[in-house]
Amino acid sequence: MPKFYARRRLGFLAAFTGLIASAGLLNGPAASAALPTPVSGATARSYLASLTVATENRTGYNRDLFPHWITQSGACNTRETVLKRDGSGVVTDSACAATSGSWYSPYDGATWSAAADVDIDHLVPLAEAWDSGAGSWTTSRRQSFANDLTRPQLLAVTDNVNQSKGDQDPATWMPSRTAYRCTYVRAWVQVKYYYGLSVDSAEKSALQSHLANC
Repeated sequence: MPKFYARRRLGFLAAFTGLIASAGLLNGPAASAALPTPVSGATARSYLASLTVATENRTGYNRDLFPHWITQSGACNTRETVLKRDGSGVVTDSACAATSGSWYSPYDGATWSAAADVDIDHLVPLAEAWDSGAGSWTTSRRQSFANDLTRPQLLAVTDNVNQSKGDQDPATWMPSRTAYRCTYVRAWVQVKYYYGLSVDSAEKSALQSHLANC
């Protein structure tokens, strides 16, 4: 192929790829959240099958029993670390507080330019973890759970969406963006499996239904 046409072809492909990416068809929005990639659908289904099914028990729950947000590095705590990880063009001050940036919320598809409009969601809520077995954990283990940056457990999302979710499990709440639901349930099961948490019957049924499409 002559060099002129080869250059034109490469230029066209680059432009076409850029157009697709900007439309969110390849990689999603430029400021998409950087949640650690969950296990595959097949692995999540296998994990779910092994989880204990038990009735939930919230006796004794207090959010303060899950210490957060702890210092992660330098002046940055867990919330600030996730804001930097999940945002685009994030600028922070000397105290690690985000002063500017852009955050895309995969739950509802909204993009925010103020950190105050963004919450860090515990994908498996703290109260849900307590209900599912964390009540018997040490404070140290609950702290690890509440600040876990390794598993797909912490995610920057629209604040009022996170507040609407509250402590609900997938039997009663799912992201409004259907495109994100497979990621959400795979992450949910991975976190519960890693921490040895149980599921209740309605929760397991909902997870099985959603994972069937993953």
